[in-house]
Amino acid sequence: DFANLNTSNVLQRTEIINKITSARSIGEVLITYPEALFEKVVAPKELEKSRISIVKDEKLDLDFLTEILVEYGFERVDFVYEPGHFSIRGGIVDIFSYGNEYPYRIELFDEDIESIRTFDPLTQLSIRKIQRVAIIPNINTKFTQKQKISLFKVLPENTVIWIKDFEMLLDKLQMCFDKAEQFGKTISSLDDTELAEVFRDRAFIRPDEVIGDVEKYHLLFLNKNLHFQPDEKIIFNTKPQPNFNKNFKLLIENLQENQNAGLENYIFTDNPKQIDRFYAIFEDLGAMVQFHPVTKALSQGFLDLDLKIACYTDHQIFRRFHKYRLRRGFTKDKAINLRMLRELQPGDFVTHIDHGIGRYSGLEKLNINGQIQESVRLFYKNNDVLYVGINSLHKISKFVGKEGKAPKLSKIGSDTWKRLKNTTKRKVKNIAKELIKLYAQRKAAKGIEHPEDDYMQIELESSFMYEDTPDQSKATQDVKADMQKAYPMDRLICGDVGFGKTEVAIRAAFKCVMGGRQVAILVPTTILALQHFKTFGERLEEFGVTVDYINRFRST
Repeated sequence: DFANLNTSNVLQRTEIINKITSARSIGEVLITYPEALFEKVVAPKELEKSRISIVKDEKLDLDFLTEILVEYGFERVDFVYEPGHFSIRGGIVDIFSYGNEYPYRIELFDEDIESIRTFDPLTQLSIRKIQRVAIIPNINTKFTQKQKISLFKVLPENTVIWIKDFEMLLDKLQMCFDKAEQFGKTISSLDDTELAEVFRDRAFIRPDEVIGDVEKYHLLFLNKNLHFQPDEKIIFNTKPQPNFNKNFKLLIENLQENQNAGLENYIFTDNPKQIDRFYAIFEDLGAMVQFHPVTKALSQGFLDLDLKIACYTDHQIFRRFHKYRLRRGFTKDKAINLRMLRELQPGDFVTHIDHGIGRYSGLEKLNINGQIQESVRLFYKNNDVLYVGINSLHKISKFVGKEGKAPKLSKIGSDTWKRLKNTTKRKVKNIAKELIKLYAQRKAAKGIEHPEDDYMQIELESSFMYEDTPDQSKATQDVKADMQKAYPMDRLICGDVGFGKTEVAIRAAFKCVMGGRQVAILVPTTILALQHFKTFGERLEEFGVTVDYINRFRST
């Protein structure tokens, strides 16, 4: 997608080049794809010239550092949350380099660097202390085409390059080049965005350049190619994982055949609960199967007849969607407390947990014991001013009340806010007493006690195409635990569209059916009734459950 610039990709590309060019160890493995190779990278010598080194116990001039960072394309903000940001708050300097996954926090005493550490911008908690940092500028815009080279020219001379399909690589690069040429023509000469600068630079690699760049390395092709004659052919005696189509009898027979043939069975999954499900299913079916569980994900299973191993994946056995886990950059809306602070406008009402309702007036830098610290300035009744340090942001929140009616400002030092809090606490306690009484009455009522999960229930849940989210998994377990109790369930599950509420209902309905009872699903519209009929029918079809529906157009 040429129309959007992905900041996380910029971070990863810079981080990788930085690691390759400054790595002290050997044996690094780099995995990439044609579209990523298409864009050239900064030459190591040029990157080294632009690298800013900051070392503990050395001196640091803040004015000089600020000037260099701005020149390198960094933006000064109140709080850093993405690559290219830096902030200065008194003797604390936060820098989110383009060459590191986490931002750096540098603490100064006057001009002396007392400590350097990485920290999590979401929680503001330190991760680890370090002795030195290397700040890298944005490789997209701070270097010219002459300073950029093909990735292959960055690799060490003894590198071994594995290529899955060389012909496809060249075709993809040509396709990228053609699209880039077309998109470049749509960019206005007045456009000064980072994306426009990238395309004006045209630092892209051509397909014919790749052949010349890779021929000096040791090459290993996984498919035939038309450009290089191999010196040796290596044949792997392997087979892909069989398709069991969620039929556990076929799986058990296959695993037993592997055992008889002298193959060791391995089942790979990144979810430890799946291993427990396999053991439960095999036990319920009385299968004498031996396998080694491995809590690591594989994209595909295989059999290696030379190594005498059979490696199967849970997502292929259950025909589930395999989710690739990619690292994501930090986003502004995730930063704890910081989003609320950035959304506040001067004049907005806020609530301080200790002092009550005040009016937000912005940020102000204060000199406290010789150190400059940034604080939130709040105005209260009689124009009293309260300063809240950035380390105490958890004590304030945006005021929520009746729309169109401005609240009364609290008075600092009076006991009015304290009395209001005590009164509210008493009312909350009274409500809690009523709720406890109501819950006690409900628990005294007689309900239907459903049986515990059997292997059919486990098989249904394991066959879900997607991996459960933590909330979805917890909701399922809580609902089933309620169903196994002797009193009626009292639970409401809330969630946005597409977050898996229907799947929780399907599992609960199936548990009820396995207990020998019928289930009625109530929905607000006729269209939703038809949609749920199709969804329940598709999920429960293989388990012999009869599903039907009625509405105002269709009677019993």
